[in-house]
Amino acid sequence: MTTETRRSVGVTELAKGVIGLAPDLPAIVKHAPGLLTRKPTATTTMGAVFAHRAAKHPERPFIRFEGRSLSYGECNRRVNRYASLLESKGIRTGDVVAILAKNDPTTLLAMLATVKLGAVAGMINYNQRGHVLEHSFSILGSNVLILDPGAREALDSVGPESVPAEVLDFDALDAQSTGLSEDNPAVTATLPAKTVAFYIFTSGTTGLPKASVMSHFRWLANMSGIGGMGVRLRRDDTMYVSLPLYHNNALSVSLGAVLGSGACMAIGRQFSASRFWDEVITNRATAFCYIGEICRYLLAQPAKPTDRAHDVRIAVGNGMRAEIWDEFTERFGIERVVEFYSASEANLAFINVFNVDRTAGFSPLPYKIVEYDGETGGPLRGSDGRVRVVRKGEPGLLISEINEHVPFDGYTDAEATAKKVVTNAFKDGDRWFNTGDLVRDQGFSHVAFVDRLGDTFRWKGENVATTEVEGALDSASAVNQSVVYGVEVPGCDGKAGMAAVTIAEGTELDGQQLAAQLYASLPNYAVPLFVRIVDQLEQTSTFKTMKVELREQGYTAVGSDPLYVLAGRSKGYVPFYPEYPSDVAEARAPRN
Repeated sequence: MTTETRRSVGVTELAKGVIGLAPDLPAIVKHAPGLLTRKPTATTTMGAVFAHRAAKHPERPFIRFEGRSLSYGECNRRVNRYASLLESKGIRTGDVVAILAKNDPTTLLAMLATVKLGAVAGMINYNQRGHVLEHSFSILGSNVLILDPGAREALDSVGPESVPAEVLDFDALDAQSTGLSEDNPAVTATLPAKTVAFYIFTSGTTGLPKASVMSHFRWLANMSGIGGMGVRLRRDDTMYVSLPLYHNNALSVSLGAVLGSGACMAIGRQFSASRFWDEVITNRATAFCYIGEICRYLLAQPAKPTDRAHDVRIAVGNGMRAEIWDEFTERFGIERVVEFYSASEANLAFINVFNVDRTAGFSPLPYKIVEYDGETGGPLRGSDGRVRVVRKGEPGLLISEINEHVPFDGYTDAEATAKKVVTNAFKDGDRWFNTGDLVRDQGFSHVAFVDRLGDTFRWKGENVATTEVEGALDSASAVNQSVVYGVEVPGCDGKAGMAAVTIAEGTELDGQQLAAQLYASLPNYAVPLFVRIVDQLEQTSTFKTMKVELREQGYTAVGSDPLYVLAGRSKGYVPFYPEYPSDVAEARAPRN
């Protein structure tokens, strides 16, 4: 294991982080009770929080988009007109309004109008097409669709029988709501926090998408925890959001931080690595949200004056890799990285509250790190039938307790929900959420993310974490970006490591040098046997690498891509030859 993945949180750096909280203590004290004592029955919702902010400070900017600012008061009146229109279309508490839209102020305001009525905003990934989009519509079962004209191509890819009966494009939404009531809907003040707010769709890289359920209660926990205690925006801050608005980092994390402090949200039409800092400067942003891959894309850009000609103090997101953390913060002058660990359906979060480097953060909620079965994805049980906690510092499966204060909302699919619940883990009747993620305890209730359990593979009797191997590859001089996965080799137990990599411009792969660098930073069993050179690594719309497709192609369907194989420590990587898989299976020395 590398030093970074083994690191522990020290007393000194934690103490320094605690002292650094002093200026933000009023904000932390304000939000802590909501996180710790709020109940699902409380009559507080996202819509109520927004209405309260608009009433208290109607003149403050709430949205900034392409040079134009919209105030809280103006946005609230527009949201209420939209809500009046939806109500006239028969939308009531518990109904679903499908929203198929790209990043635009209207997208956000339509969502707020929906949840003010106690209805559910079905936030559809606008990159879906054909039968995948039809599947999503069938999950939502909505009679009303709010459509961004820019996403009409997606709608045109499905049959008319799959489309909700009423389609309101943005123009119709504005035209038909003109003159309607601008008062807050009466129902908003009566809604309990346990009311469902919206559905977030998974990326669907391993099959058809699932819709995870986000209640107002969990959104409020995001606002108080990640937003209020972690991000800690000031009222004059602006959070720049270039992630799609159907992504939880935009809709829950970023919006929660903004509404929790009464700050402004600058919406980027889409992420652009080359224009990112220009847009940050134009929008006068002081914070931004990220996915780990975004940080890597920004680092890959040539250095330019705008790298530090901005006012950003805070970056919040998940997936910032330890090996780029220092380089990223130093190059772009970021004071605080609020890395967190969570998932759309998860009932807990870890937050880097204390500004400690290279950690997914701290969580006060009940969790365990346990032994796991790499084949089933579930926890291992001992002879007594109970789940077993791993030794401190060892990677294990993260599970979180399900109780009244930290419920598991699940998916719209009851069967998928049931599969994520671990029962009778430590005592009869207890219930735990299986995150499906491997983490390592760093001490003081901090963890480091290790890997997705579905992405790990077992080779030579050892579990290999793909993120660790990717970190070593990405640190190699010739490699720009990498994706690692396990592939089957006939006659072998487990799966051998394979990497798809892009090579730095103007360089060539030196097989001996690459092998030497990998052997120096990885256990022998974790060094990939196969290396495929690709022109680019395709990403999903949420910036996740299309690992499933690469895994399916393996080493037999690489097309014209150059393919190298590991010929040992001294020879390094050599061009693939047909007999190599059988040499591996029979433990023969490589022939090249």
